[in-house]
Parts: sequence; C-alpha cells; structure tokens
Amino acid sequence: MSKVCQITGKKVMVGNNVSHSNRKTKRKFFVNLFTKKLFLPEEDRWVSLKVSAAGLRIINKKGLAAALKDAQQKGYITNF
Repeated sequence: MSKVCQITGKKVMVGNNVSHSNRKTKRKFFVNLFTKKLFLPEEDRWVSLKVSAAGLRIINKKGLAAALKDAQQKGYITNF
C-alpha cells in the first residue's frame, strides 16, 4: 500500500539533505501514518483506515462520517 493518508491526501514529499559544507543529496519526508480501526456508528461496523496524525485531528473535529464523506468527494478514498 502507498504511504498516503486516506483522509487528508497527504503523501511523501521530496527534498534535500544539506550538509555543513552545503552539499545537497535527495531525501524523502514521510507522512506520520497510522493504521487505525475506527467504529462507524451510522453503519454499525468497523472501518480500517491509513490515516495521518492530522487526519485523526480532522476525524475528532468533524466526526468520522463527515470526514469520510469529504475524503470521498475529494477523491482520497474510493470505498471504506
């Protein structure tokens, strides 16, 4: 599975390591992802998601059903 948050759409970014002598080599900035099982009371079932720390905060703020609906509209998740 790819390292992409299913709620926010965050994914790996590419940048540079910069040494003391100012040499630059490529590096990756990974997303802070968790595999979480969350209960969806509207459908009375558990949902397994790969979600970032920011995605968990969005779920806490909006609620799971609203966050899943927004992610589906934006195309981050197809089915859950």
